[in-house]
Amino acid sequence: MADQLYNGTEAARLATEWRRRVSAGAARVSRSAICNWRRRGHLPVAGLDERQRPLYALADLARAELATRDIALHPERATQRTP
Repeated sequence: MADQLYNGTEAARLATEWRRRVSAGAARVSRSAICNWRRRGHLPVAGLDERQRPLYALADLARAELATRDIALHPERATQRTP
């Protein structure tokens, strides 16, 4: 059985659900955030839909959400990161 793949809108909805569970409902993940995660190398494209739009695997989406969560929930820490 093939893994389920999610488009950008579906991926944003799932990531929002996860993030809200750990942030008491305070955080939302937008579709543009999903595109940014892809562009920044946090989220690989797992396939394309019939219109050649990117699709994402659930495991990759979970890893990207975890990798970006700390900065999303604490933006003041973004300037404290080391290169």
